[in-house]
Formats: sequence, C-alpha cells, structure tokens
Amino acid sequence: MRTKRKKWRSQRQKHHVILSVAAVILVGFGIWFSTTNAYTFLKGYFLFQSAQITSAETPKKIKENIQEETKNKELYSSRPNVGDNIGKLYIPKLEMELPIYHGTNEDELEKGIGHFAGSVLPGERDNSVLSGHRDTVFRRLGEVGKGDLLVVTTSAGEFTYKIKNVRIVDKEDRSVIVPKPKATLTVSTCYPFQYIGAAPERYILVSELIDSTIY
Repeated sequence: MRTKRKKWRSQRQKHHVILSVAAVILVGFGIWFSTTNAYTFLKGYFLFQSAQITSAETPKKIKENIQEETKNKELYSSRPNVGDNIGKLYIPKLEMELPIYHGTNEDELEKGIGHFAGSVLPGERDNSVLSGHRDTVFRRLGEVGKGDLLVVTTSAGEFTYKIKNVRIVDKEDRSVIVPKPKATLTVSTCYPFQYIGAAPERYILVSELIDSTIY
C-alpha cells in the first residue's frame, strides 16, 4: 500500500514539473514572438487580409455613394418662370434644333416646344415632359422612333436620351405625365399627323437618359 502511495506521489510530482516547464516555455515563446519579426509578419499578414476584404467592398460602396450624390445633386440653382426659354431640343434623326419654353400654354407652343411646368426639368431624375404642335415644330416627329436619340441642352448641361418606347394614346390619357424612377424625357404631340381639326390621340416618345455633360 505504501509503495502504491509513493508511486502516485512520484507521478503527481512529475506531472507538476511537466506543467511548470511547459508554462515557462510558453511564456518565453510569447516574449520572443512579441519582440521579433515573426510578430510583425503575422500582424502585417492579418492587416493585409483585412485590407483585401475592405478593398473588395470599396468599389461597390463608392459606386453607391456616387449614385446617391448624383441622384440628390441640384442641377438647377433656380426654377424658371412660365414663358422662359429654358433650352433647346436637338433631334439628330431630323437634323433639327428647336427652342424649349417653360409652360404649355398657347403662348409657349406658338414659339416652340413647351415644357410641362408640373414635371421636372431636363436632366433631373423623374419624368420631364415636352409638348409641341404637330403642324409646326413636330411636323416630322412621326419619322422619329425607338432607338433614336434626343439631345436637350439647358443651363445645367447637355442631356442625351435614347427613345425606348413609342406610344399612341387617347388625348385624355394622363399616363404621359406620371412620375418615373429614372431620368426620363417624354415628348408628346397630337396624332394622327394629317388629321383635320382637333386630333383625338397623342403620339408619345418615351426616352431614358443615357449620357450627360454637366456645366
């Protein structure tokens, strides 16, 4: 019995010694590691990995920030009054340049294209609506269709739109002026073009902004 106790005590002492030696080795290794290039290397490695993750996310964040800033940017320092000349519309297909006036009363439509005062100005996010007479400024608008370009120049810049859709609607159809999620230019005139009297329909070109140069 005594022999077994001595053997147990001896094993226990050896176990304590091993643990003590291991603790000393670990402490020594920790001190060595923190004062050598190994620590610097691993610290740099983890920083590098972190930077890679951040850099992978950065382009997306930058793009989102730019889009948000562009969306919220004020293109016009002031709003026009009815009757003001706010710019011009160039139709490459027809090689035709036409003046745009703010408002769609007969006074504006007699001088050129009218900009519906209840819509946003060209270049702004949402639906900018232009109208003109079929027997004056928009006499040849029927030759313009899907895929053609419309270029509007104002005090804010030059805005290029591409026609995405051509519609013929009833003259009472108010969907022409509804808000849009993107910068949109809607151009409207009476239809049919050769109709005698008050035309019952409207010829509509719906275009989306594809390029812009801000002044």
